[in-house]
Amino acid sequence: MSFRSSLRLTTTWFTVLAAPILAMPLYAAEETLSLPNNATIGVEFVEAIAFSEGETRKESILLRPSQYSEASHSLPEYCVLIGDAQLSDDRLRITAHDVTCIETDNADSAIFSGAISASAYNSDGEYGLACNDNPCSTPSGRGFLLTLSEALEIEAQDNPSAEINEQRRQANGDGVANPIPSERPNPEDQ
Repeated sequence: MSFRSSLRLTTTWFTVLAAPILAMPLYAAEETLSLPNNATIGVEFVEAIAFSEGETRKESILLRPSQYSEASHSLPEYCVLIGDAQLSDDRLRITAHDVTCIETDNADSAIFSGAISASAYNSDGEYGLACNDNPCSTPSGRGFLLTLSEALEIEAQDNPSAEINEQRRQANGDGVANPIPSERPNPEDQ
């Protein structure tokens, strides 16, 4: 009897503690941007997309992260994803293949850029987004879910601006980019 209550309490606490961790934004812990296989992320179109009569493919479309309640994970706020759009049977099939993100932590930042393999699934669970217009078009800001078809692991790149900023933050002004001005006579006083 007490075993069952204890088990239920443990399961409840595990759920309460684990749920926020699974739903929290992805942070660049240990200089790696990572997402598991089959993770879902909310994104939206940066620009409107419109297909002309007879056109079936658009390359290098831009996407950015957005809030999406059904997403299992999220990308850092400052990201851009590049993908392609294929029109097939009144569905807009979106695949993302490149991602670049900047993760900030106070004055520090990390840059992540690499390949991603993800596809769009509509709220009906079908591959691609429903396209009811003829010819097919979608506005900027339209949100949807991308599902990763493989795990994402991107190491942080060298960040020259972070190195320069570190030199500027040196307290004694010994940094190359922020030396303490030396005392010099004013040429007009002579």
